[in-house]
Amino acid sequence: MEHYDYVIAGAGAAGLSLVSEMLNSELSNKRILILDPAQKNKNDRTWCFWEKSLPSNLTNVPVRQWETLRFIGLDFDKKFNLNPFLYTMVPGIKFYQSKLAEIKQFKNVVFKQAAVTEVIDTDKGVIIMGEDFDVKADWFFDSRPPEIKPENPKYSYLKQHFLGWVIQTETELFDPAVPTLFDFRTPQAGAMRFFYMLPFSKREALVEYTLFSEELLTEEDYQTAIRVYLEEQLGLEKYSIVDQEQGVIPMTDQPLPRKLGEHWMAIGTRGGRVKPSSGYAFLRILRDAQAIVVSLVEYGHPFDLPKNPARYGLFDSIMLEVMRTHPNEMAGIFTILFQKSPIQRIFNFLDENNSLWEDIQLIASLPRKPFLQALGWVARRKIFGKKSNT
Repeated sequence: MEHYDYVIAGAGAAGLSLVSEMLNSELSNKRILILDPAQKNKNDRTWCFWEKSLPSNLTNVPVRQWETLRFIGLDFDKKFNLNPFLYTMVPGIKFYQSKLAEIKQFKNVVFKQAAVTEVIDTDKGVIIMGEDFDVKADWFFDSRPPEIKPENPKYSYLKQHFLGWVIQTETELFDPAVPTLFDFRTPQAGAMRFFYMLPFSKREALVEYTLFSEELLTEEDYQTAIRVYLEEQLGLEKYSIVDQEQGVIPMTDQPLPRKLGEHWMAIGTRGGRVKPSSGYAFLRILRDAQAIVVSLVEYGHPFDLPKNPARYGLFDSIMLEVMRTHPNEMAGIFTILFQKSPIQRIFNFLDENNSLWEDIQLIASLPRKPFLQALGWVARRKIFGKKSNT
């Protein structure tokens, strides 16, 4: 049976970031196998994040960056200067192409288009099997999509689901310098709903319809909502759809274990790298890859990772409960948040980098009733396993 130092399931953000960090460290001579059922030759997703400077892991990846973001809420429309942050978009295909080109320079790294069907963790390593292969590894890093079943009443379970169209217009409609982070000019109808727009030129933009809810919509419902928004809010009747992206991101405060076995580690979404209350994950994944490599180099295992302040876990649980039980109020809550808090403080809060005093200031700006109710329900969930009524 062929042996590798590291086997990585999944050639997405988590898997390729981890390999890239390994190849730029003392681990660059290790034998590495990457397994993914897809060829990674399609632009199947777009990742976005905010940061003060471009992470070193993205130096050779073509990205788009903006210094300004727009928020449109209830009777509130403002453009925010993000300084010192930049809002960055990473096209999936550009990321794949850059990282796979980097990997091809190393003969000790193998990419195999195949799915993992079985994993056996042993005292001496891991056996990974597929339909036409079986290999051994000292360490197995698993980024396959997790199976999250909303069965435990102690936790909240929502989905962030979206459909985005890249459209081209006949007239100059968009401001290429100003993406829209939130536009709540769409019926809420029992779920937090908003539009998100990334302009690529005056005539081309990604327009995305996003919901936070327990249930998905039909394909027709997503498409109808986008058409209505384009016509009623942007005054747009003639346009062409040149590309689209669609996805579902699990949002839950249920802990997702990192250590799946003695030599088996969960990474990416499977490893809980999605921020439970916002769905943002990409920058958290990049930082996680760096921390895993540091742990491997310094301690010989990948599990010595930094921990964020515990209060953010509670904040996530409360926000999920508010979104679940007060969905029609979320447009108003977010409007108040962006009216009363500097966007830099909001970003640091979502990145879990604020001081305690800054977090207190942000929380104090929000309406008390829904959050105090949510805090009570979170406590009941954790202690008694009782779910709140919506």
